Amino acid sequence: MRTQSRRRPRGVLATAAAGTLIAPLLSGCWVGAGGAGSGGDAINVLMVNNSQMVELQKLTADHFTKETGIKVNFTVLPENDVRDKISQDFANQAGQYDVATLSNYEIPIYAKNGWLKEMDPYVAEDTAYDQQDILEPMRQSLTGEDGKLYGQPFYGESSFLMYRKDIFAEKGLTMPARPTWQQVADLAAKADGARPGMKGICLRGLPGWGEVMAPLTTVVNTFGGTWFDKDWKARLDSPEWKKAVNFYVDLVREHGESGAPQAGFAECLNNLTQGKVAMWYDATSAAGSLEADGSPVAGKIGYAPAPVEETESSGWLYTWAWGIQNASRNPDNAWKFVSWASSKEYEQLAGEKVGWSNIPAGKRASTYANPDYRAEASAFQEMTKLAIEQARPDDPGVQPRPAPGIQFVGIPEFTDLGTKVSQEISAAIAGRQSVEEALKKSQQLAEEIAEEYEGR
Repeated sequence: MRTQSRRRPRGVLATAAAGTLIAPLLSGCWVGAGGAGSGGDAINVLMVNNSQMVELQKLTADHFTKETGIKVNFTVLPENDVRDKISQDFANQAGQYDVATLSNYEIPIYAKNGWLKEMDPYVAEDTAYDQQDILEPMRQSLTGEDGKLYGQPFYGESSFLMYRKDIFAEKGLTMPARPTWQQVADLAAKADGARPGMKGICLRGLPGWGEVMAPLTTVVNTFGGTWFDKDWKARLDSPEWKKAVNFYVDLVREHGESGAPQAGFAECLNNLTQGKVAMWYDATSAAGSLEADGSPVAGKIGYAPAPVEETESSGWLYTWAWGIQNASRNPDNAWKFVSWASSKEYEQLAGEKVGWSNIPAGKRASTYANPDYRAEASAFQEMTKLAIEQARPDDPGVQPRPAPGIQFVGIPEFTDLGTKVSQEISAAIAGRQSVEEALKKSQQLAEEIAEEYEGR
């Protein structure tokens, strides 16, 4: 990551809205740890309760524990709750949990605060792990400012454009190989009403730093905007921001889904699956659900790169990854679990046990050479890999940035700032205020953060 000279941010990482919604969440539950510290051959793992993590939990005892003798006590919680609990335990270095699920947003921040154990020595010794097989943007995003590695990805995603091939054929529409946002807007207008009640496109409008702000920030980036310039001056009132947000708001209001101000990842997934929209720009991980057995649109969806304007690519980058707490009493056993849970071996196991379309993909080059995975994910696997490989977390726009991140700004304050700005944008989508009013308020919010960083 880019080395920055600035004052250490105040406090610990804010724990506001969830990050990118990657998979349908299951109900939260407490499993195993029960407050007991790790010891002996046991480790405690605190993780988010998405479906692929829950599958991992089910497979651990009969495979990892059986092979290593290391018992794993899982605490499994919904995303907002797990972020809160992780930040408390890791900030205090309480050592209750040896391993936790962290995203590429938290890991560089946690590493800077000294909360995570460096993984380079383990990688150097564990030649079977094959660190070079991890896709380069994933390795980069889990590296601290000191150039050291602090996380291993469980799975990863970028973003791309999904569209109904059959609707496009019926309407005589052609998706460009590398669409611009203006071309997407034109296609949305032509696809609007192609079927009774069908709208041209679905775009998130739900408030949240990981909801509407995720796709919208990628639009801002490719339209030439940035949250902060290299000197930490807030730029939300710039012409580029105004152009990008007006474009996004106008598109979703004119040709987007009904109820857009309340629509997030889950709602747009349902809209495309149920034939209510012809296009959707969102996470690459959505493709697994669209192509799943029983999906009414399986085989009908085409995939195109994230639309651009002034940049060569614009897809975001996100991963749920494993971090080891610096205060862990069992770091060596923790690494053994982390290396297994992010390994080629585990992907093979998951493919055999739960199906290849449900493996935690998006992190290893070898996944995309695996004939079993390629056969089951043929509709989207190449486009997903390309989107991840083209993601540029340190250089996502047209100007230098003071902090890493594509769909977020890699500072602790962003969870609160992004959520507040998202509320203003969502209000503009709902027609309760103008884009100009929304951005004026948002600029003031960003200036408060900029004051903490300017000149440092």
